[in-house]
Amino acid sequence: MNAAGAEPPRGRGGQLAAQRQATIVAEVNSRGAITVAELVDRFGVSDMTIRRDLDALDSSGLLHKVHGGATSVGLRSAHEPGFDAKLTQESAAKQAIAAEAATRVQPDSAIGIGAGTTTYALARQLLRVENLTVVTNSARIADVFHGNSRSDRTVVLIGGIRTPSDALVGPIATAALASLHLDLLFLGAHGVDAEHGLSTPNLMEAETNRSFIAASREVVVVADHTKWGTVGLSTFATWSDLDVIVTDDGLSTAARKAMRDTGCELVIAS
Repeated sequence: MNAAGAEPPRGRGGQLAAQRQATIVAEVNSRGAITVAELVDRFGVSDMTIRRDLDALDSSGLLHKVHGGATSVGLRSAHEPGFDAKLTQESAAKQAIAAEAATRVQPDSAIGIGAGTTTYALARQLLRVENLTVVTNSARIADVFHGNSRSDRTVVLIGGIRTPSDALVGPIATAALASLHLDLLFLGAHGVDAEHGLSTPNLMEAETNRSFIAASREVVVVADHTKWGTVGLSTFATWSDLDVIVTDDGLSTAARKAMRDTGCELVIAS
C-alpha cells in the first residue's frame, strides 16, 4: 500500500497496471468474455483493482464492462453471435460437457434439447441411446439424429422463426411446447450469472426457452466456463428453475462457490 492506502499498480510477477490491462483486453477479445473472479485468480490482485481496470478499459472503449466481468466491444447484451462463429470456440470443453451430460439420459426417455453449439455436441453423444424421443428447436440437432436414423427413435422438430444462432423460436415454437411433457431438458445459454441466472440476447428465444422449461420435469444446463458472468438482454431462467449445471474445469474457484450457493447441482466435466 502507498501513503494514500491505494494498492500499487502491480500484480503477480510485478506486472504493471498498463501491462495487466493490455493482457485483459487481449484475453477478452480472444474469448469474447471474462469474469472478475478469473482475473483476480490470474493476476493475484484484489477484486477492486480488477474492477478499476475494467472501468478504465470500458471508458476507453476497449471492452464492455458487465456485471461480474467484461465482454468484447462487439458483445453487447443484445448481440447474438451466429452458430458457426460459436462452433469452434471452447471446442474441447464443449465435448467434455456433452459427454458428461449424456450419461444422464436413459433409454425410453422423452428429452428436450435446446439450440446451441454445446447441445449440438450433446446430440452426437446421444446417438447410441435406445428408444429415445427427442424434441428440439434446432434444425442442426435434428439433422444429427436424422443422419443416424433408427427405428426406435422419434425426433420432433418444432417450428418458428430462425435466430442467428439457428434456434427456431417465437409463438409457433411456444405453442408446440405447451402440450408436451418431457422427462429431461438440456439447455445452453448465452450468459450464466449468479444474480441474473440464464440469459440470451434474443427476446423470442427467451420465451421459447421458458416454454421448454415449463414442459420439463428436470432441467440440465450445459455451458462452458466462458459463459459465467455474461448477462444477455433477457433472463429466461432463474436458479430455482434449474436442477443441474454441467460445465468444464476452466470455471474459476470463485465462480464454483457462487454456483454452489445457488442451490443448483454443479457438475464439472473433465
